[in-house]
Amino acid sequence: MNHQSEYFPILGIHEFAEKQSKGCHLLFNELSGERRIDEPHKHDFFIINLFEKGKGVHIIDFVEYQVENHQIHLVFPDQVHQWTIEKETVGYQLMISREWYESFLPALRFSSSYYFQHPAFTVSEEIYHLLLHEFQAIKKELSEEKIFWELIQKRSELIGLLVSKSVEGTFKDFEIYNSNPIISKFLNFINEHFRTERSVSFYAGKLNISANYLNIVCKKNLNASASSLIQDRILLEAKRLLKVSEMSVKDIVYDLGFYDHASFSKFFKMQTGMTPSQFKE
Repeated sequence: MNHQSEYFPILGIHEFAEKQSKGCHLLFNELSGERRIDEPHKHDFFIINLFEKGKGVHIIDFVEYQVENHQIHLVFPDQVHQWTIEKETVGYQLMISREWYESFLPALRFSSSYYFQHPAFTVSEEIYHLLLHEFQAIKKELSEEKIFWELIQKRSELIGLLVSKSVEGTFKDFEIYNSNPIISKFLNFINEHFRTERSVSFYAGKLNISANYLNIVCKKNLNASASSLIQDRILLEAKRLLKVSEMSVKDIVYDLGFYDHASFSKFFKMQTGMTPSQFKE
């Protein structure tokens, strides 16, 4: 977890595990009826929502997604989310602990940065029923006197593989992220270093390519410059901190490595058309 976690209303999986022991790696919940999360917050665990019937709006990292029938919605650790789900909704939810998430990630097969672009999608009838079967089997196993965690872990990995199979057939930009490993490596490096490193040449150096070539790859594949991808990540973190943390704007300026309040405000306003204080409201 990063160094400003103490400022966030971050919910740990144990806060949801009422009856279960501290050794809990995964929780199953049924989602039925009306639900609201008005205040954006973040979790330190991974969430997979499977909607049988869905109606409503789910906001993940400040982007709105409609909730519809036969959909999967993914929320990664540290992402900010809120939702308004209407009464006719029926769904199922798995919460996977931070520890298990690390070993679960390979089952999703593509980089998490790819899923950040596509956290919500409709699955086919066939995949929906396969997913539902695994969700129900996990629910049953969790109700046993002695829980067979290894079996639950394997079932959750199978769910990850079914999700990735579905994604592969759904999105046009799938090939872009996966045919060129530079893209996902670059996005992962940005995630690690954006607080301290802004220059394209730093990331190009880590990838053993020239800054110019990195820019060409980004423009060709993502239609964005390398520097704008770095700025997007800084902006996302600024939004998360302004909305969800208890940090003052002054602390955020320092945390994100800006020279002073004025340079942060100028950056934020240029990107969003609002001042940091207006966005915080």
